[in-house]
Amino acid sequence: MSEDKSRDRVLETEQSIARPRTEVFGFFSDPRNLEAITPPWLRFRIVDSSAPAVGLGVEFTYRMRLHGIPLRWKSVIAEWEPEVRFVDVQLRGPYAKWHHTHTFEEIPGGTRIVDRVIYRLPLGTLGRMVAGSFVDRDIEKVFRFRRARTAELLA
Repeated sequence: MSEDKSRDRVLETEQSIARPRTEVFGFFSDPRNLEAITPPWLRFRIVDSSAPAVGLGVEFTYRMRLHGIPLRWKSVIAEWEPEVRFVDVQLRGPYAKWHHTHTFEEIPGGTRIVDRVIYRLPLGTLGRMVAGSFVDRDIEKVFRFRRARTAELLA
């Protein structure tokens, strides 16, 4: 059965940090830092993990509030290339699909971080019509905060 990719939405952001790739990747490999770079209004918390560190096959369960609605989200690290990239995929949560690729590229004077998120709203056409642009703005706002907070913490 083939997947209908026409319903996928894509967000891609990048930023450069004046720190070595090893250090930047290490920062993103520490699950506690995910809480630190997530906006406080989401009240995001990791409530369970299948291992103490990020790595291939590790599953995480999160709790958060989105516009006051409590949500649980479970993801798995589906791909893991130390110091280069990793991919987290939603197993259970608010989206019909969530596939987040984190890429770390060495550049002169530091590291380029690229986030590429492929996501799909639930409820098909109805979900896109009712909440599409609203969700897109929310995700963009979260990633703007994330970039600013990452720059601050790794300054």
